[in-house]
Amino acid sequence: MFRELDAAKIITTVERLRGRIRERFPDANLGRVADDLVELARSHAERSAAIGRPALGPRVASMALIAVALIALVLLFWSARPETGFGSWAISEIVATLETALSMAFFLGAGAVFALSLEQRSRRRRCLEALHEVRSMAHIVDMHQLTKDPDRLLRGGGKTRSSPERGLSRFELSRYLDYCSEMLALMGKLAALYGQRFPDSVALAAIDEVEDLTTSLSRKIWQKIMILGETEEAK
Repeated sequence: MFRELDAAKIITTVERLRGRIRERFPDANLGRVADDLVELARSHAERSAAIGRPALGPRVASMALIAVALIALVLLFWSARPETGFGSWAISEIVATLETALSMAFFLGAGAVFALSLEQRSRRRRCLEALHEVRSMAHIVDMHQLTKDPDRLLRGGGKTRSSPERGLSRFELSRYLDYCSEMLALMGKLAALYGQRFPDSVALAAIDEVEDLTTSLSRKIWQKIMILGETEEAK
């Protein structure tokens, strides 16, 4: 039971995080981002499951083409046989029949492979579109923590007219940054859902990129949290 991610538990964790953000920062825009993350988690749980399911249409078409190829080959050899039986075939007749059979098998086989590739390409396209949504939301979370600078809180200094509002205490700033880091971690888990349902090399590379992005952004946030912790211990 602990060998793959459970989409339902990810959704529950995101909903709990949304509640914590709303309770701690009821007026912050981060709560609205958390609302969107909940909807994203629910949507991607369904989409990853749908992508993981095989598409019957292309598979039926591929099997039908293979069946047609086999039937056509049998009919070709049967209709081309001499009246005295297969043993009386000349070499030229055998070569001509084999050439026709191979040509027919090639084109019908190519059609079967193409039908199967349609399913793979469709699932890959849907997966990449979903991962793009996760990647975009990760950047949105990063924008919300961008102005949460612990150095300004610790050192003070004058403000300009363009300076952002910084009304958070040391504890509130630490919690705000921690919530952003948790949101990024959960986005990485949403991306990983696609990898365990659809182990395609292109999709897996895109998943790794999303996880690298969320890890990198979270690392920047934790650097800020560590600065807050070090100054607290120095007191």
